[in-house]
Amino acid sequence: MVFCLENKEPRCPRRSAMVHLQASEVQQLLHNKFVVILGDSIQRAVYKDLVLLLQKDSLLTAAQLKAKGELSFEQDQLVAGGQLGELHNGTQYREVRQFCSGSGHHLVRFYFLTRVYSEYLEGVLEELTYGPAPDLVIINSCLWDLSRYGRFSMESYRENLERVFMRMDQVLPDSCLLVWNMAMPLGERVTGGFLLPELQPLAASLRRDVVEGNFYSATLAGDHCFDVLDLHFHFRHAVRHRHRDGVHWDQHAHRHLSHLLLTHVADAWGVELPKRDYTPGCGPGVNVVPGPLPPPVSGPVPHGQHRGPVVHRGMPRCVPSSPYHVPRMGGPCRQRLRHSDRLIHTYKLDRRPPAHSGTWPG
Repeated sequence: MVFCLENKEPRCPRRSAMVHLQASEVQQLLHNKFVVILGDSIQRAVYKDLVLLLQKDSLLTAAQLKAKGELSFEQDQLVAGGQLGELHNGTQYREVRQFCSGSGHHLVRFYFLTRVYSEYLEGVLEELTYGPAPDLVIINSCLWDLSRYGRFSMESYRENLERVFMRMDQVLPDSCLLVWNMAMPLGERVTGGFLLPELQPLAASLRRDVVEGNFYSATLAGDHCFDVLDLHFHFRHAVRHRHRDGVHWDQHAHRHLSHLLLTHVADAWGVELPKRDYTPGCGPGVNVVPGPLPPPVSGPVPHGQHRGPVVHRGMPRCVPSSPYHVPRMGGPCRQRLRHSDRLIHTYKLDRRPPAHSGTWPG
């Protein structure tokens, strides 16, 4: 349930806020699409939940979320690293996974990153250049960057963000949609595996560093006309769904993340999602992020915001064969109107105290 700050009365979110998709609908949305996900263990869980949701309407188990480098997960395959190499928490850890559906119409690949830009990432980009071109790239790297690379990690992170967005812009085809997932909020006590015992003194400042790093990453992604999904904002009140290590999240949080992500992707592609008989977030058994929603835009639309049809970078290459109705057509446009200006504005001004401890059922 969502609460207003003013009167604490429950209210339902706007219909356009998010759609809760079923496995069959995700299969149609990503039909004949190649999805690449890059990042740390949080992004690995994003990959796992998407692979699961492409096959059935069930949630990840705690064991599946915790597993690292396993040879197979829900019909996927470990391609490199993980148990094929050495399991460790060093910056040279590698893990590449891939899922190809039985029908051959869905391909999802995951690359584990310990730094947003590196020689390893250049190797990944080379693979994407000479292999099949991705239709959707989902990427985040933040916690490792800010905690494992020395005293000047924030400066290095900002430089590497500029490098990675520049290289993505050069390598990815115009038809590819890139979504930058902003880092999720950390707990007050951080004990994740990426943070070695000798680095524990950094834990107190890491929460603040993530906020700063998120602002830089969202700003630079927007400058390159890439899409931004503000997970820090969406999950700021969902403390009960964060694990005790202060970093990772449970299966309900990750399914909610998948719904947010897929709704964003559908909007960017101009795909009209199925209508529900209930308002999203108010039906039985539905999980919603609590807390206030951003106010609806009224009056003239400021620069960087939009209402209604917009042509995005990443318009699907094969729109006519989509099983969904596509209301807007046209070629891809790098200089599209984008969400990121509004996201950054919201992120900077969201200083209000939470209305309550805030969790969604599950």
